[in-house]
Parts: sequence; C-alpha cells; structure tokens
Amino acid sequence: MKAKNGISKGEKKVKGGKLIKCEIEVEGRKIKEIKFTGDFFIHPEEMLEKLEENLRGKNIEEAEEIINSFFENIEGIGVAADDFIEVLKKAVIS
Repeated sequence: MKAKNGISKGEKKVKGGKLIKCEIEVEGRKIKEIKFTGDFFIHPEEMLEKLEENLRGKNIEEAEEIINSFFENIEGIGVAADDFIEVLKKAVIS
C-alpha cells in the first residue's frame, strides 16, 4: 500500500455508532506521528497512548500487526482491531 507523505486524517463510524478518528503524519513510508481520537472506549485507557507510541517509526503493514496484537491484550468496547486498521488506511491513502 502506498502511503502519501504529510499529515492526513481518516475517520469511521463503527456499527453501534462509535466514532474513530485518526490523524497521522507519514514520512518516507513510515509513521512519524499518529493520534487516535473519538467516542470509543478502550480498557485500560492508558493503553491507547502506548499503541500510538508503538506505531511511530513503523510502516503501514507493520502497523496492522501491531494493532492486531494490541487488541489481544485490551478490551475495546464497541470497537475492534479491524476498525482501527480501516481508519488508519483511510488516513494514509486519502
């Protein structure tokens, strides 16, 4: 997947009405900065920052694996790994 360089955004309204937004900065096919926001819930909450930290410096393919692994260790209420991957892809190819 070809990611465009620069800052971009993506969002998705998931089944059940929860909104996930992603703002991402890509440089040279790598994630330089990333921030997920929205009205979803993840338990424990502080793990979202850890996910964002783990995604920095990775390419999009690596990011998918990291997100899938992340959701094995947390509880997403109304959201799943596939939702985060989809919003990430929307952001980088938009």
